[in-house]
Amino acid sequence: MGRPSVSIVIPAYNEESVIRQCVTAAIYQSVPALEIIVVDNLSTDATAKIVDQLQQEYPEAGVRLLSQDAEQGLIPTRNFGLDAARGDIIGRIDADSVLEPDWVEEVIWAFADPSVQAATGPVVYYDMPMRRFGLKADDKVRQLMLRLARHQYHFLFGSNMALRKSAWEAIRGEVCLDENDEMHEDIDLSLHLAERGMRIQYWPEMVSGMSARRLEDSPRDYRYYVTRFDRTYKAHNVKKIALKAPMVVFFSIYFPAKLLRAVHTANTAAAKRAGIG
Repeated sequence: MGRPSVSIVIPAYNEESVIRQCVTAAIYQSVPALEIIVVDNLSTDATAKIVDQLQQEYPEAGVRLLSQDAEQGLIPTRNFGLDAARGDIIGRIDADSVLEPDWVEEVIWAFADPSVQAATGPVVYYDMPMRRFGLKADDKVRQLMLRLARHQYHFLFGSNMALRKSAWEAIRGEVCLDENDEMHEDIDLSLHLAERGMRIQYWPEMVSGMSARRLEDSPRDYRYYVTRFDRTYKAHNVKKIALKAPMVVFFSIYFPAKLLRAVHTANTAAAKRAGIG
């Protein structure tokens, strides 16, 4: 049996500031992806133009630019990309994700066990200080959440996840469309897989970089973001108190991480003004 092929799906809406670095990192992999699918969702900026340029620059990389213009929203855009993917395994990342160079290779290793139907890993925040320390901390936090949930639920993380094409096809007609945009779509995917008895693997070596721009949200907006966990559980009639762990963790890190990011941003700007950075 040969090595499984991996597709990478990237939903994008007005991501001209980050899409080039995202796609370029997906191209420069130790084991190449079968295809890199960017699904543009009614962007009004240069997102599509930049991806088109990357197609010209890297004609052998399998970069595909698709348009999902039927409706605005992450879930229909994500679904459109997952449906279009041709790989045995479908990676799903965000437009501000920056994959480590061995990400595709590690995804293949994560799925070496045929019982694994989906996998997720930690992230390193590339626009925060002490990035490698942050990666270790992120890994420890995610493993702690798994222990607190008594390993009954392994949470997929939308910035860094993959699932078998066959698993996606099995739950495709069941995933919540969330028209009111109240839930975490990655947690919804996790719960639908769990309801089918499909195993999700946490793979610490499957690392993606991502932006900490969520910390720029106001406390009110951040609270709404975090409480999406609760609304997602309620939609699935899940009442296990152990699953509150992610909400507790995200609430507890907001103010310290926001302060750290602000200091880092200020220092970086000062260094640039001084001609250091």
